[in-house]
Amino acid sequence: MDKKQKLLSIVIPAYNESQTIHFILNKIKEITLLDQIEKEIIVVNDCSKDDTEGAILRYISENPSMNIQYYKHEVNQGKGAALHTGIQQANGDYIIIQDADLEYDPFEYNILLKPIIDGFADVVYGSRFMGGKPHRVLFFWHTIGNKFLTFCSNLSTNINLTDMETCYKLFKKEIIQQINLKEKRFGFEPEVTAKVARIKNVRIYEVGISYYGRTYLEGKKIGWKDGFRALYCIIKYGFLKFK
Repeated sequence: MDKKQKLLSIVIPAYNESQTIHFILNKIKEITLLDQIEKEIIVVNDCSKDDTEGAILRYISENPSMNIQYYKHEVNQGKGAALHTGIQQANGDYIIIQDADLEYDPFEYNILLKPIIDGFADVVYGSRFMGGKPHRVLFFWHTIGNKFLTFCSNLSTNINLTDMETCYKLFKKEIIQQINLKEKRFGFEPEVTAKVARIKNVRIYEVGISYYGRTYLEGKKIGWKDGFRALYCIIKYGFLKFK
């Protein structure tokens, strides 16, 4: 008997990404996943002010063979809220988060999938700070901030991640869909990390990934205020263990 075809749901939160989202979708289109895993792409437009919706709908029309599901928020709610929508709508056996910009490379999905397919992991984080993959050299204080937040997160969860703030997080569906996620903006990363770490017998792995970071001029959105929110979320969901 043939085994059931597995499905990877790729959740893409999009806000004012009309200029880049087709590049990401093209890359995803070209990937061949391990074990003939199929792809489901879930794009959530968080009430963009540019032509993100038009760019997505045109792409869907021009690529009818791709399994792309499109959702939109009528009011801007934040990246975390867009991820909540995408995760809730996902049908895949596995769910991965993909930003709509060009900072992360979809061709590395198989690197993240392998520990799960091989039966070792339930959750896999893609770390920008380990391995020999290429990294764009950008902001010193962003790097310090990321490492500090990861250290504080590890202190609260007793796990040893090197990059808690990474976009690339891959979950078995039954792991991520059982979690009650609340943070609607950039607090998603520390919240989901804290709540995943509390799941009994969960197996979390890390793999090295590349990183093609953007400057603020090129469209980077996260700022110092988001760092303070992340620290607040580490305290709330990590140290204080809010549900």
